[in-house]
Amino acid sequence: MTLPNRFDWEKLQQFCYQVFRNAGVSKENAETVAESLIQADLRGVDSHGVVRTAIYIERIEKNMMDPFAVPIVESEDFATVLVNGNNNIGAVVGKKAVEIALEKAKERGAAIVGVKGSNHFGTGAYYALKAIEKDMILLVMSNASQTMPPTGGKRPFIGTNPLAIGVPAGNEAPFLLDMATSVVARGKIIVASQKGEDIPLGWAVDKDGIPTTNADAALEGAVLPVGGPKGYAISMLIDILAGVLTGAGFGKYVNNMYENWEEPQNVGHIFIAIDINRFIPIELFKERMDRYISEIKAEPKADGVDEILIPGELEFRKTLERKQNGIELPAKVVKELDEIGKRYSVDLSKAVFSVKDGRQYKEVIN
Repeated sequence: MTLPNRFDWEKLQQFCYQVFRNAGVSKENAETVAESLIQADLRGVDSHGVVRTAIYIERIEKNMMDPFAVPIVESEDFATVLVNGNNNIGAVVGKKAVEIALEKAKERGAAIVGVKGSNHFGTGAYYALKAIEKDMILLVMSNASQTMPPTGGKRPFIGTNPLAIGVPAGNEAPFLLDMATSVVARGKIIVASQKGEDIPLGWAVDKDGIPTTNADAALEGAVLPVGGPKGYAISMLIDILAGVLTGAGFGKYVNNMYENWEEPQNVGHIFIAIDINRFIPIELFKERMDRYISEIKAEPKADGVDEILIPGELEFRKTLERKQNGIELPAKVVKELDEIGKRYSVDLSKAVFSVKDGRQYKEVIN
């Protein structure tokens, strides 16, 4: 039977949770990974959503990630902490690190938490939102395996090293920047390949360094830095902070999770948390943020523009829409998830989105 491609977000999260549980991941860690994946899909960042389930499971099965490992604090000072993820799942390590960063920033006013020994940790927004919920500012950076050439080069040397920044507001949507330092996240090219679609010219080059619109050729080649040399410089800085500084891999020493089946990834992250109350009272800060955002949105609009948006606003709207109408997945991803579900005795069909009498129908998940 061919499954539909639209799924209820809560049921799909429960499906992912149960798959990871049955794969041997602890209850708390399975909840974290499932939440991270579904939040990405809800926000419209499909490249970091359930499409990553298969590779995570495969790396667990082949002992390339250790879901039983305990991330530990390796060193700590007044406002700095170094966490060793011990090769656990990236979202698990990242969540532990951001909790430490927020707690220490509340105590010290600001905190910098470096991470080594981690893996692909999903979207930076997942962690930035946790800081926003605590009325704090968070900067998140991570390095990644080689997918982008240095400016002037033609083969990959650095990753699409992402940067995320979360800032709370009052009545307005919070400021939430979440970006790769490439023109586009490589995951979007993976999604295009799975859908059999071309990609826009300027996203990537093939293995010979020639610009391409073919997603498969792009995956064999390299994505390009956003803003040319500026994106390259920012990506290099993130690699220095998240990799060189922490003792994690950097450059060619961050292993590709799709290609290297001999060694852990050893991804590095950096979390910088700021307690707003150490500067001005949080309510005053939120009032000032609301004023700032509302004044930006009230600016004269260019021809053909209906609305001025702030970073993260589209994703917040997408989340509401997908919670209401379901998450649509490519047929290839549905097939992949269905096969994984059967392998781990979890029925994907129970997560299919359905409408009853014109309203969203939800079952109670036990």
